[in-house]
Amino acid sequence: MGRIFEKRKHKMFARYAKMAKAFTRIGKEIAIAVKQGGPDPNYNPKLRQVMQNAKGLNMPKDRVDAAIKRATSKDMKDYEEITYEGYAPFGVAIMVECATDNPTRTVANIRMHFNREEGSLGTSGSVGFMFERRGLFKFSAQGKNLEELELELIDFGLIEIWEEDGFIYLYCGFEDFGSMTKALEDRGIEIINSELTRVPLNVVEVTEEQEQKIQALLDRLEEDDDVQSVFNNMK
Repeated sequence: MGRIFEKRKHKMFARYAKMAKAFTRIGKEIAIAVKQGGPDPNYNPKLRQVMQNAKGLNMPKDRVDAAIKRATSKDMKDYEEITYEGYAPFGVAIMVECATDNPTRTVANIRMHFNREEGSLGTSGSVGFMFERRGLFKFSAQGKNLEELELELIDFGLIEIWEEDGFIYLYCGFEDFGSMTKALEDRGIEIINSELTRVPLNVVEVTEEQEQKIQALLDRLEEDDDVQSVFNNMK
């Protein structure tokens, strides 16, 4: 009975830790969006997008409002967005997107993570060409016709659309992110999540044992407070 309780407790703490990390990431995205375009989501599409994502993560509205208020304060730190590139063991390419108020600290930590898990931090452009930047959207599939949506959205940069577990996902071109957002909003579609992602152009096959070593590095990176997103080309 004790083992079952400990296992459940561990899962609960892991879930809370993951939620806390997601809320911290959203908080930084709000700060960056407000600094760039102001605190009014009606005139700041980036902030509106972040607020949609916060709602999709069930982030309490009072926390979102508080984050916007903090972002307007003169004492609020400025976050710099930096992308690092490198390799995990066995030739798997990794891209790490960060938001930091101390780039010196961040690069030291990112380098440490790579070194401790037998990876190597590369220079700018060393693996970026292996990924394609795309917009990714998620919304409810209820009452939606996939074929009709595909025809309607192809003029707004649609690359791929599919349904999975009651949701519709779609990829659009990086440069079409804004127009796709507006196209979905104009059709009354409530976006659960939208983001700019990186899709690998080729993948590296690894064994189960190799995957565990690579995952150890990915986990370290994702747990870092300055890291917003981690992408890789492991199959």
